[in-house]
Amino acid sequence: MATIVAVSASAESRAHTLMAAEALRKVASDQGHDVLVECRAPDEITSPLKEEEIAKADLVILAIDEEIDQTPFTGLTIYKTTTSLAIRDTAGVLAKAFKAAGLPEQTSCDQHKEEAVSTSDESKKRIVAVTSCPTGIAHTFMAADALKKKATAAGHEIKVETQGSVGAKDQLTPEDIAAADVVIISADTHVDESRFAGKPIYRSSVGAAVKDAAGVIASAFSEAETAAPAAGAGAQGGEKMQSLEEAKAALKASRSGPYKHLLTGVSYMLPVVVAGGLLIALSFVFGIEAFKEEGTLAAALMTIGGGAAFKLMVPVLAGFMAYSIADRPGLTPGLIGGLLAVNLGAGFLGGILAGFLAGYVALWLRDNIKLPQSLEGLMPVLVLPLLSTAIVGLLMVYVIGEPVRYINESLTAMLQSMNQTNAVILGLVLGAMMAFDMGGPVNKAAYAFSVGLLTSDTFGPMAAVMAAGMTPPLGLSIATFIAKNRFTKEEHEAGKAAFVLGLSFITEGAIPYAAKDPLRVIPSIMVGSALTGALSMYFGCGLRAPHGGAFVLAIPNAVSNLPMYILSILIGTAVTTALLVILKRPVNEVPQTVAAE
Repeated sequence: MATIVAVSASAESRAHTLMAAEALRKVASDQGHDVLVECRAPDEITSPLKEEEIAKADLVILAIDEEIDQTPFTGLTIYKTTTSLAIRDTAGVLAKAFKAAGLPEQTSCDQHKEEAVSTSDESKKRIVAVTSCPTGIAHTFMAADALKKKATAAGHEIKVETQGSVGAKDQLTPEDIAAADVVIISADTHVDESRFAGKPIYRSSVGAAVKDAAGVIASAFSEAETAAPAAGAGAQGGEKMQSLEEAKAALKASRSGPYKHLLTGVSYMLPVVVAGGLLIALSFVFGIEAFKEEGTLAAALMTIGGGAAFKLMVPVLAGFMAYSIADRPGLTPGLIGGLLAVNLGAGFLGGILAGFLAGYVALWLRDNIKLPQSLEGLMPVLVLPLLSTAIVGLLMVYVIGEPVRYINESLTAMLQSMNQTNAVILGLVLGAMMAFDMGGPVNKAAYAFSVGLLTSDTFGPMAAVMAAGMTPPLGLSIATFIAKNRFTKEEHEAGKAAFVLGLSFITEGAIPYAAKDPLRVIPSIMVGSALTGALSMYFGCGLRAPHGGAFVLAIPNAVSNLPMYILSILIGTAVTTALLVILKRPVNEVPQTVAAE
């Protein structure tokens, strides 16, 4: 067992500071080490290290995004990293720190750790994985971390590429893929699998990897299916090229369901929506009608947000839905079909139909049109774009556009004219959906529905959804503070980060608590969120910005009926907290000496 002291510090992000500290505490403790972490957030220092604690340390880990005074650690081995890396690859950071200090990495007395060390070379596997969720924030990195921990504990080598909102991190190299025994793709969005041709691939949802990474890894070894070789590539060693029928069968097996294609489109659409919506909200700072005066800053912000970004929203959704279905051939007809949906008044619903139509049309054309080898170069640049765009465009103009426009306008009119009772029911359902899976597919469905209504000047559902998405982590955070005996020490620390995540409208902050005690936590947060959504709709609150959490509330005119909106959030948070306090059982604290035995 090693004694570790650490400092987590980020001058810009309190959440990063607390999350890095919690990750280091949890993983080091799981490995059997004594660990103390000092948090230096922008506004405070918590759990400061004492001189006698530092003197006993075998190793110092600095997870910092700013320079700090290292004088107190003079004479000790210091390993420096960033808060981001400490969150995403905690086990890797610890391993490198131990190596730098000349300490053995695995010193835990736990049986599963001993089994990991004794794993034979024959059973040791090399794994490469890709994780990706629709928003590319929490689930992406939580799944990666879970896979790394469970694979390392089982004695396997693993490298995980995270395809998050800021692009791919820890990208897999051709050498990594070539050396791998199995590929795990835990994703709820489209992942390009062409580079894994010929490798055994196991696919799961990102949620499955978060909740049961060990099960995903075990299933990968027993159920992985070999991916089809790249088109036109000959088999090695003089083997025959894969038959056309086999290639089609493998391709068909690798395709995902319609819901996954929709989530892929939503994941690419979200940054466009958030940027545009916040710019629109900022234009209201100058007055709710200020943008109508040409040449003003308010008018410019509205032109960028509403005139450009929001017009791109539906084409981006449709384009990347089609890309998920047919890869690159689907992108062009999808983008154009989505723009036609906007121009024809078919809106969000028309964009979804255009995305599916473009994807499956492009896929059929790609698989069924055969040209001589000398003309194959025309397929991606001329034949497929021309034919797929013409087919999708004509169907949108003459068949789909008008009926969907009518449905879209009828739905908008119904929502805008619904009575108070119906509005409360809608808010109740949307609120419950936001808390059900905390950033998962059901949560994203409610969010996407509300975002689509923004283009029709229907702002009530968006307000209900954001308020309901904030209350789960806020309620849990407050519960850890007022009912300390119902949560572990680690959960108390995580509660600080959960509060920041809740204010930021990141519902995923509730996931660690729900994963540990789902039968008590999930009903509690669903009731609180459902009540919040219902109250928001009852009070007639509206929200013109699609994201931003509590920080949007400071923008004048972004929220209608602001006092009642804040009250809705406070009531929902209070109910969530009360239910957690009532339903959660006190934690039986095990004496430290007994635990060590």
